[in-house]
Amino acid sequence: MTHSSSGAAHGRFLPLSSRQLLSTAGLGVSLWLAAALLIRLLAPMGVFEGSARVWLYALTIPGTVPFVFLVEKLAGLARTQVALGYSVATAAATLCDGVALAWYPDLYGGAGVSAAAGAVILWGAGVGLALAFLRNRAS
Repeated sequence: MTHSSSGAAHGRFLPLSSRQLLSTAGLGVSLWLAAALLIRLLAPMGVFEGSARVWLYALTIPGTVPFVFLVEKLAGLARTQVALGYSVATAAATLCDGVALAWYPDLYGGAGVSAAAGAVILWGAGVGLALAFLRNRAS
C-alpha cells in the first residue's frame, strides 16, 4: 500500500482539513437556518401559491450563487475542493431539514406550509450542489 503526498494527507477520509470539514458543516447548518427563517417570513405572502411558486423556485437559482462563493471563501476551499466542501455543507443542511420537518414544522411557519418549505429547501440544496460542481476545477 502506497501513500501519496499530493496534497491529501493520509489517514483522513476526505481531502479536506478538519477545519474545512467543521467550517463547511457549520456553514451548511447556518445557511439552512437562514433559508428556513426566510421561508417562514415569505410563506404568509403566498410564495407557495400559483405562479408565485414558480418564481420562488426560479429565483432560488441566482439566490444560491452567493452561498457557493461564501462557503468556498469562508472554509478556505481550493477550486478543486468546492464540490466536496459544498457537499458537506449540503449534507449538514439536509440533515437539519429532515429533523426540522419531522419534529419542528412550526419553524417553517406551521404544518400547513412545512412540506412546501422543506421542498424548496431541498430544491435549493440541489441547485447549490449543481453550482458547486460547475465552480469546481480539476487540478
